[in-house]
Amino acid sequence: MESLKKIVDVCRRFGVTGDPIRYKTFTDGHINATFLVVFSNGGELKKYLVQNINTVVFKEPERLMENVISVTHFLRKKIRAAGGDPERETLHFLKTTDGQLCLRDGEHCWRIYHFIDDSFTYDLIEDPAIFRAAGEGFGRFQRLLADYPIENLFETIPDFHDTPKRVDALRAAAQQDAVGRLHEVRSELDFALSRAGEASRALDLLKSGNVPLRVTHNDTKLNNILFDTTTKKSICVIDLDTIMPGLSLYDFGDAIRFGAKTAFEDEADLSKVSISMELFAAYAEGYLSECAMALTQSEIDHLAFSAWLMTYECGVRFLTDYLNGDVYFKIDCPEHNLIRARNQFKMVKEIEAKLPEMEAIVQRVVAANKA
Repeated sequence: MESLKKIVDVCRRFGVTGDPIRYKTFTDGHINATFLVVFSNGGELKKYLVQNINTVVFKEPERLMENVISVTHFLRKKIRAAGGDPERETLHFLKTTDGQLCLRDGEHCWRIYHFIDDSFTYDLIEDPAIFRAAGEGFGRFQRLLADYPIENLFETIPDFHDTPKRVDALRAAAQQDAVGRLHEVRSELDFALSRAGEASRALDLLKSGNVPLRVTHNDTKLNNILFDTTTKKSICVIDLDTIMPGLSLYDFGDAIRFGAKTAFEDEADLSKVSISMELFAAYAEGYLSECAMALTQSEIDHLAFSAWLMTYECGVRFLTDYLNGDVYFKIDCPEHNLIRARNQFKMVKEIEAKLPEMEAIVQRVVAANKA
């Protein structure tokens, strides 16, 4: 844990004034270390989040911050023009005293942004209303950025959702069989490869011009939305490190994969694994209430499919990592990645069975929003 003196020194390099009152580790995230720091300035308390960017994961933090600053500035203008509060509805990053977007300090790279008071996050969906509100937040994010100049964005993680390349990586892992596990996963491998023909559908839609390239968040899980303490409404999308060019289908599909399931992704009892139509409908209602008019018809037509695609892709990645000897995902037991892969593939089967119902829900919600 960094010392208070070190954190204060970093803050001074970003032009923060006043007397430091307290600080604490705000989150023990898997990627970036984050600290909440409170300063008193003329009796007024100012709160900041100080982050040490993981430069092993994000090898070009300056370019990453160019993305983040550009998108948040764009959002601030849109929010202000709509009569909203840009100090609460998007993140506000500081520049260093010499105008840099982040601070290189030996092996470390730092950034600072204002803490949004009277806000909280959910880690679990306690009722469908929460998931609906999350859908509203991510849908509003998509709508506000619909006309963002996409050519300005750097691809933070190249080919992140190139599903055909993920399938190719699985084939390569099976052929190499680096740790001798292939004999354990024949049925899972057959399941994945039997569906490989659908892996390119989203990218084919992009290539044909049927869906546009957009700003995508690429980590649309529940705890990346801030909720207002009083109203319990979603107010701000956070954790913007993976913002890059992509498809709206990626963000919608991954939100459903993560949030509309009936069990955790490492649940070994597959009888518990399914997709909740109540939760799917709740998220679709929230999301489309904000951005239905900003999406193309082809995007709308493929929203339900996107849940299948992102779930399939995730299962492929877990299975690949298992075959490679668990070199990417953190595991708690030797079969953890295999359990995860089986879990995702069970979800794939459930989505396949319910896809017509999911598509009907989307069309009903869109019709209601356009009425």
